[in-house]
Amino acid sequence: MKIESVILRHLSMPLLAPFETSFGRETERQCVIIEIHSEGLVGWGECVASYNPGYSYETVGTAMPTLRDFIIPLALGKDIKDALDFQNRTQSIRGHHLAKAGVEMAIWDLIGKRENKSLKELLGGVHDKVEMGVSVGIQESPEKLVETVANFVSSGYTRVKLKIKPGKDVTYTQAIRQAFPTIRLQVDANSAYSMDDADALKPLDDLNLLLIEQPLFEDDIWDHHKFQAKFTTPVCLDESIVSPRHARYAIEMNACKIINIKAGRLGGLSQAIQTHDIAQQNGMPVWCGGMLETGIGRASNLALSSMPNFRLPGDVSASDRYYARDITHERFVLNPDSTIDVPNKPGLGVTVDQDALKSYTLAQVVV
Repeated sequence: MKIESVILRHLSMPLLAPFETSFGRETERQCVIIEIHSEGLVGWGECVASYNPGYSYETVGTAMPTLRDFIIPLALGKDIKDALDFQNRTQSIRGHHLAKAGVEMAIWDLIGKRENKSLKELLGGVHDKVEMGVSVGIQESPEKLVETVANFVSSGYTRVKLKIKPGKDVTYTQAIRQAFPTIRLQVDANSAYSMDDADALKPLDDLNLLLIEQPLFEDDIWDHHKFQAKFTTPVCLDESIVSPRHARYAIEMNACKIINIKAGRLGGLSQAIQTHDIAQQNGMPVWCGGMLETGIGRASNLALSSMPNFRLPGDVSASDRYYARDITHERFVLNPDSTIDVPNKPGLGVTVDQDALKSYTLAQVVV
């Protein structure tokens, strides 16, 4: 499969509502959309780097030149056999997983279209629809949080994840548990705490949570091992798991009981598959986290979530959770049972709305 040309687009898309985490507040979503042309086919990928380096050191500002000057030249004009071939060609580039994953996603899309197979089929997915929850950003008060969660529950979501940070954690979560005694509930700290905060967070253990996600530093595994030993609630690692190897470290250290798999953070769907398999072999469930993706990345996440060891609801959510107008003609809808259908057309299974794509584009580079 010869890579003939690549178009990079820096997008900025307004969010329907601000989304706040422990590392900042977003009112728009920026990302890089990757369009690859090969032998009469077009593959689409999404680099989920954001405008600021809160979640990752990668941003749209680093991804665009890294893709243009380093990653794409290693594939352009080459016969790329599959995703692992692409990974081998780019292994000399340290890090920049979000950028690599965006290109790899487009390669999977091309492979699916060439072989007339959906991404779900290519990945070995087993579910036609996958259970999804909703991620709720930090609110100004417990009362406002209850109101926000109530709206999502009335929309059909049966699992809720609360973003937390110091000062907006235990009391906020207690308010939700009191208002919704039976809802499946979890919290996500995005690395906002240290071991010194463990005792202050201990009341979370009494709230019947599914998990506590990434409470400590984004590069830490060892202290999470000590944190998990203090809690009966499962710890879930996100930012710390940047490769299948790190997943093995975390499992061997008993640093967590659950892993959040994001293909972007791991460097691509191929690496996500390996991480899924390692966790499955060790009896550890995984779930798919979200990065406010467009319909392109959302389709990829849904296909990934159809694999057998994704045993907890993901954060993909419906299209109308984030955008009034997406860049794909397909909009993903929450079913009455809190699931979303997995695309079944070749490749990612989505078609790009060129007018919407153009309207959101801030900059474009053709390689």
